[in-house]
Amino acid sequence: MNWVAPIKDQETLLQFEKSLRETDEKYYILFRIGLGAGLQLQDILKLKVKDVAGKRALKVTIGKKKIVREYILDDDFYQDLSNFVKDRDPKQPLIYGYGPNRGSVSREQVYRVMKQVGDQLGIPNVGAQTIRKTFAWNYYKETGDINYLTELFNHASPTITYQFIGEKPKFNLVMHKRSANENARSRYMLYLNNSGVDRLDAIVNVLNKIRDNFSDSSLPDDYFGIVSQLLDEIELPIEEYKQSASHYRNLLH
Repeated sequence: MNWVAPIKDQETLLQFEKSLRETDEKYYILFRIGLGAGLQLQDILKLKVKDVAGKRALKVTIGKKKIVREYILDDDFYQDLSNFVKDRDPKQPLIYGYGPNRGSVSREQVYRVMKQVGDQLGIPNVGAQTIRKTFAWNYYKETGDINYLTELFNHASPTITYQFIGEKPKFNLVMHKRSANENARSRYMLYLNNSGVDRLDAIVNVLNKIRDNFSDSSLPDDYFGIVSQLLDEIELPIEEYKQSASHYRNLLH
């Protein structure tokens, strides 16, 4: 499966929305709701007409932690949404298909349309997850608060959230802005089934293998290029760790 990316450029985002609208209004409506509320695709497809009709703000509950978000509609989108649901059955799925039962459009169909529009515009790595990833990217760009997104998406760590939005982690931010509850949860997860030791052992084994390979003169230059990139990526977080944990001197020596 190809990695799906957020749309980070504002002009490209507007072009994408325009093309969705030209394909079918419902995909534009779906995209805008996801972009504003941060809902997963399957949760958007569960919405009924009555959930949005006449509302200037959509209050939604997200994820296993039941985090409540409020998406305030701007005037233009409020009008678009009002026109989209006008004279429709309140119990009808908001994003409907064209079958005889007029049920919700399928997730597969949403993916096909998103991919098709992305291909037409020359935007790589577009899929259904682009909606939520673009929401997350926009939120991070506006607030810089990666920890809120980590909590919202129930990710194991901010590093995973950075990967989710296609950004390099800012490790000093990650290491200094965790709550007491998050730290306690991290400790529990690292102890659970010896997970922390197993993860460390796996990393150490890979690094030891790389070190052993340095004596192998038959390896091509490309291999050492990859190793150099890897070291560039891991040296910064290690240094940040050392600075962040400097008051635990016995752990560093």
